[in-house]
Amino acid sequence: MTAILTVALNPAVDISGDTGAIRPTLKTRLSNVRYDPGGGGVNVARVVKRFGLETEVLFCAGGETGELLDHLLEAESVQRKRVTVPGRTRISYTVHETGTSLEYRFVPEGAKIGTEGLEACLDYVAATGCKYLVTSGSLPEGAPVDIYARMATATRIKGGQLVLDSSGPGLKETIRHGGVFLVKPSRGELEQLVGRELDEEGACASADMLVRQGMAEIVAVTMGVDGAVLASRDGILRLPAIHVRTRSAVGAGDSFLGAMVWALAEGWSREDAFRLGMAAGASAVMTPGTELCRPQDVFRLYKSAKA
Repeated sequence: MTAILTVALNPAVDISGDTGAIRPTLKTRLSNVRYDPGGGGVNVARVVKRFGLETEVLFCAGGETGELLDHLLEAESVQRKRVTVPGRTRISYTVHETGTSLEYRFVPEGAKIGTEGLEACLDYVAATGCKYLVTSGSLPEGAPVDIYARMATATRIKGGQLVLDSSGPGLKETIRHGGVFLVKPSRGELEQLVGRELDEEGACASADMLVRQGMAEIVAVTMGVDGAVLASRDGILRLPAIHVRTRSAVGAGDSFLGAMVWALAEGWSREDAFRLGMAAGASAVMTPGTELCRPQDVFRLYKSAKA
């Protein structure tokens, strides 16, 4: 049985770089350009791989950019199952303006996924036994809002559990079905889910409500500089953010989730896995552009924060 299978229905090729200033009309020349495989499920698999646990990512890809995404994953030796879909895999851009330290992110819509591609993904999940199925990322055009819930059902039949990190209708519909092991919304995503703005106390109460109503066994809410909240049947754990020098916030949430799922798969307690996730999110913030967390930094931050 595969320990962790991640799903990326709407992945991307992530391009990032630096420029002195962004001005209208004029060409914006970039330096320090890097190309990374991206998208929630892709990034979670990459993080788990960095921690030394073999995982697999099921991803949809199309066109020349889909080929590039596949090659980038191959370069990192990430085990993968590719489902070919019509259209081209999207390319996202992150530009760091060195003069202001502001970061600009351009994220297009993904390629439409057809019925054939959806069925192929569902069939693969149903046939692949895993301890944790991580469905992470936005839903592409053409995907039904209950696709993650259907994958969860197929996984539970095999004895696995669902880890959910999505937004909008995909998050709402999957949570509505219940039976989610771990859900990791940002505070903004949780606000969309409950339909109101949330301060820290409100985020704690809303996370606890999801647990009490049986929608999720564990709820981990990330709140940026305000830290994070862990809710479970054992109660609420609130942790402050780990303060580090910020270079880029891209990939912090995926690094958080990848490290936490890795720790759970390795038998860590929920609280310690949550703390490791916090350290991984902080580690990702320290790296430039679209680079993810670095394990050596993660364990250093984890030990210093826990001391």
